[in-house]
Amino acid sequence: MSKQIAVRLSDELVAFVDRVVESGDERSRAAVVTRALERERRRLAAARDAEILARAGGDPELAGLAEYAARVPLDLD
Repeated sequence: MSKQIAVRLSDELVAFVDRVVESGDERSRAAVVTRALERERRRLAAARDAEILARAGGDPELAGLAEYAARVPLDLD
């Protein structure tokens, strides 16, 4: 299910969104906004996870996995 909402954006942001759509990278303004919000949601979750890990300290059993993961390129889309 989805809901339609109205959002007020600056002329500069609207022009950017329109350029992304015109370039063919996304099919609609809604798709651009959705992708940006999904990325922000993942970023916030990762920041929370990093904060929890920093408070709890490292797990020696997972050190090798962390070293491997640090070298793997991220696919953010």
